[in-house]
Amino acid sequence: MFDYKLLDILCCPETRGKLRMADDALLATINKAGAAGTLKNAAGEKISETLTEVLVNEAGSRAYIVREGIPVLLTDEAILLPLEG
Repeated sequence: MFDYKLLDILCCPETRGKLRMADDALLATINKAGAAGTLKNAAGEKISETLTEVLVNEAGSRAYIVREGIPVLLTDEAILLPLEG
């Protein structure tokens, strides 16, 4: 489970802006794309796992997966938003 206190100190590695937790609608959209086999990260690698927590940058252009409570803040691992299709 992600510690929300970390949002005060974490930032997007690409934009250096603040991060927020993705809302349920965005999380559902991301998981739907993953189930359809169309979800990829910035490096072009497919993401098929069902995600429970995702951080989004202020601009809403990048999403970062949280795995086992740990945010994966690597630019190549980001999901570029908005999703295509």
